[in-house]
Amino acid sequence: MAILGVLAGLAMIFLVLLEGFEAMIWPRRVLRPYRVTRLFYRTSWMFWRALARWIPVGKRRETFLSVFGPFSMLSLFATWVFGLIIGFALLHWSLGTSLHVQQDEPGIGFGTYLYLSGVTFFTLGYGEITAADRLGRALTVGEAGLGFGFLAVIIGYLPVLYQAFSRREVTISLLDARAGSPPSAAQALLRIAQAHDLAILDPFLAEWERWAAEVLESHLSFPVLSYYRSQHDNQSWLAAMTAVLDTCAILISGVKGACPYQAQLTFAMARHAVVDLAMVFHTPPVPPDPDRLPAERLQQIRELLSAAGFAPREGPAFETKLVELRAMYEPFVNALGQFLLFNLPPVLSDKATVDNWQTSAWTRRVAGIGNLPLLEGDEHFD
Repeated sequence: MAILGVLAGLAMIFLVLLEGFEAMIWPRRVLRPYRVTRLFYRTSWMFWRALARWIPVGKRRETFLSVFGPFSMLSLFATWVFGLIIGFALLHWSLGTSLHVQQDEPGIGFGTYLYLSGVTFFTLGYGEITAADRLGRALTVGEAGLGFGFLAVIIGYLPVLYQAFSRREVTISLLDARAGSPPSAAQALLRIAQAHDLAILDPFLAEWERWAAEVLESHLSFPVLSYYRSQHDNQSWLAAMTAVLDTCAILISGVKGACPYQAQLTFAMARHAVVDLAMVFHTPPVPPDPDRLPAERLQQIRELLSAAGFAPREGPAFETKLVELRAMYEPFVNALGQFLLFNLPPVLSDKATVDNWQTSAWTRRVAGIGNLPLLEGDEHFD
């Protein structure tokens, strides 16, 4: 029993340290199939998502879902700490560490060693229970140093997470005035076309190529960021990624006057991000149902873009290429949306959109500024 206890304690300590290293420090995707962290997130998210489905769709549900990301991180840290404390308590108990006890104890059992381990890990230094033999003292010193270093490293990486989250959200916020809220490819192209300067198209797409690369790098290293939701309920990192992919797909399929090269680069980077993240969450591709861009909606986009001077290529080649490109990413973003409970944005909204900057807590919306366009039929401020 003593040998089994020592082996179990050592295994628990090693497993927690390995999990902490892989989840917080190692900047690579972990391919090991059996991980406590992965099991923790899969089970806790399934439970959290099931609870969220009981809440009506709207702000309350989004608020409830937004709690999961930060709360799960704190819960995971607590699980790791508790695992280390139990591991060292098993070592003390299995090795029969002799104890100095300053007050009467009804009996020294596993609970006493668990208390000693907890006090040592957090370096509280009460001193009413201490190790009396050399091996026990060595274990307490080792646990105190490990506990101090472990907490420092884990807490030190929290700013890294929030910096990555902040960079992601800043660019998403910039999409509000550029493509609406929720963002759509049709609005993005219409607003670019209204500027009568196609030179702004490539910098716009290049910025989103870099953003997709940052999302890929940060969310592969810290998958928990995928659960962090945006400040506004009608925005999300997945909606932004989908809108950018839709925009690139239309441009690559053929739009007069637009060079497709930068659109191809941005499309490649954004598709890479969504496919890799779908693999991380083990979400097999699922084509959206109903179709996000039926024939009548595509024809409406054609007419709107043509009227704005951004005419798509004539003939069936445009539709064929667009269908081919959409099949490369839509099943993946749809699967991620179903798993994370994100709504995918429309390619062209079927109702008037109101940007977040046009609303406030006191008035429903304000008049447009400058040349920022609104969708057809959205000229009146009721």
